[in-house]
Amino acid sequence: MANTTGLNTSEVAGSVGLILAAIVEAAALLGNGALLVVVLRTPGLRDALYLVHLCVVDLLAAASIMPLGLLAAPPPGLGRVRLGPAPCHAARFLSAALLPACTLGVAALGLARYRLIVHPLRPGARPPPGLVLTAVWAAAGLLGALSLLGPPPAPPPAPARCSVLAGGLGPFRPLWALLAFALPALLLLGAYSGIFLVARRAALWPPRPARGSRPRSDSLDSRLSILPPLRPRLPGGKAALAPALAVGQFAACWLPYGCACLAPAAQAAVAEAPVTWVAYSAFAAHPFLYGLLQRPVRRALGRLARQALPRPPRAWHLPALLQHLQGRSESPALGPSEAPEQAPDLPRRQSLSMPGAT
Repeated sequence: MANTTGLNTSEVAGSVGLILAAIVEAAALLGNGALLVVVLRTPGLRDALYLVHLCVVDLLAAASIMPLGLLAAPPPGLGRVRLGPAPCHAARFLSAALLPACTLGVAALGLARYRLIVHPLRPGARPPPGLVLTAVWAAAGLLGALSLLGPPPAPPPAPARCSVLAGGLGPFRPLWALLAFALPALLLLGAYSGIFLVARRAALWPPRPARGSRPRSDSLDSRLSILPPLRPRLPGGKAALAPALAVGQFAACWLPYGCACLAPAAQAAVAEAPVTWVAYSAFAAHPFLYGLLQRPVRRALGRLARQALPRPPRAWHLPALLQHLQGRSESPALGPSEAPEQAPDLPRRQSLSMPGAT
């Protein structure tokens, strides 16, 4: 009885985990696809190339390593697909390359936004996005090549461990974790901390009015508008929302995976499934965090949604509808005999009101 209860509990947990993993997979595909369409059809976005790169990396991960996690991995995966040595090496390389491409791309996006906010009038301080993304992919390729130096996978009768955590990198796992997670985390934290400090400084010391500006009036409304608010709040609190969300999402999704990479391989293999899917949830969170929080992206998404949806028929209010129908029914029936009576009397009234010329 106890074995049956334990088996049912494990089956229920595996089913729930599989459903959640499928939801994360669908959200990553739909969210990144929609954001990519919106960014490509919205001219004028300052960090459009970085957003496109992030969407492409997330889509590649959602189309390659996430389905492998559903089909070939242990629970919450199905575990029904047995990968041979060559597909297992390919899965290891994709995981070891796409995850750093994602984290380094997020760090590059944060640094680009920092330079746009802190140094808006110094274009020379901003390197070309193409050069930055080329360096990101070069680093991701080198980190992916480290997975080929790990131990060979088990033969097909045994369960294949094709992930980075389960011995995919061998002795290079700590180095890979430091370059793939610790370095982007430090860059992202520095960038968004700088953005928050600039916003808080601007809220604490607003710019002084110009010398030639109009002096403030002495009315009651003017006096009330300069009073401090009744509910005190932290200066720059609204500007701190986006940096806090970005840093918090990065830490919540990637910190467990990075810590598991630093742990021994046997302990990392035990926590492989939950830690991996928590990291994969970052692919589904990026479209909402880096897309919908931007006002130009929200406006473009609303405009595209209005263009795609069919327009509803014209709504008539009852008085306007009755007036419209009466106007249509009376306009063809008007004749010379039904003309208003005031028109003939108008000259006579004017002649009576005007004094005669004597």
